[in-house]
Amino acid sequence: MEILKQLESIAKRAEEEIGRSTSLKELEELRIKYLGRKSEMTGILKKLGELPPEIRPRVGKVTNEVKEKISNLLRKKNEELSNQIFKTLGESERIDITEPGNVPEIGHLHPITQMRMEMEDIFTSMGFTIVSGPEVETDYYNFEALNIPQDHPARDLQDTIWTTDGNLLRTHTSCVQVRTMEKLKPPIRIVAPGRVFRYEQTDASHEHTFYQIEGLMVDRGISVANLIAVMKTVLKEAFHQEIKVRLRPGYFPFVEPGFELDINCFLCNGSGCTVCKHTGWNEMLGCGLVHPNVLRAGNIDPEEYSGFAFGMGLDRLVMMKYGIDDIRLFHSGDLRFLTQF
Repeated sequence: MEILKQLESIAKRAEEEIGRSTSLKELEELRIKYLGRKSEMTGILKKLGELPPEIRPRVGKVTNEVKEKISNLLRKKNEELSNQIFKTLGESERIDITEPGNVPEIGHLHPITQMRMEMEDIFTSMGFTIVSGPEVETDYYNFEALNIPQDHPARDLQDTIWTTDGNLLRTHTSCVQVRTMEKLKPPIRIVAPGRVFRYEQTDASHEHTFYQIEGLMVDRGISVANLIAVMKTVLKEAFHQEIKVRLRPGYFPFVEPGFELDINCFLCNGSGCTVCKHTGWNEMLGCGLVHPNVLRAGNIDPEEYSGFAFGMGLDRLVMMKYGIDDIRLFHSGDLRFLTQF
């Protein structure tokens, strides 16, 4: 298979070039070359959606294995070069390098960014493709194409921030669904992470600006069983443990039937706290089978195809994973909070 040969070639070239590198600067250039946003690896991940569905999971798995191998090679070479530098300094400067020194503070990725990248890795390993859409959206894609016409009461459920030209700041990443279906034909397996906006009052579990990740799978014979299987796998990988969940009926205009998926509150272990509103459960995501009207808006025949969609908050995932009890901390700029990650 041509793409697997390409991955094998990338791994071999990376191993040779990393082995020959003689400086930390050169090593950083190799990291960008092989793992950066414009690297061959990233290009392969972006093209997963164009591959036949039966080989996507295999290619996604091999791609992640190659990424992990290159990361380990870079880390080991970094340690080797750093030790050489310290040894040279010790001999030339006649200093005791075992004495404590001043450790410079360096930046790091925001916890939400870390979670987004982890979720992207989980989904790509399952054969999903990462897609994106505009944050300033039209009424059509944010509402009408998702089975929410002008007079639909569901518009009142989302406090929308409108622009002066009649557009809006997207209230969910669900608007990527129809944009994707207009470009791709089934089978479709995508996730769309991104920032969304709501005009609402903030509290410990609500923000006016937060992050979601939307998922969509469309093919022949897709059912609720497929939805549950994917959700259980994703949450298990995200939290690195078995997760207790419950599925209950929920209303979303763009799915039918619709569900709310809750997970047992990690902060209180189900006994009740302010974050879970003393219920012992935290609402994790909304999901359901794609409404026939939404499939039609994407030029897909609902008589032939079915699908499921889900949307979860990345902020809430981080809160559950690390026991954070106030969503406002993410955008507070408080270094005492951010440096813990």
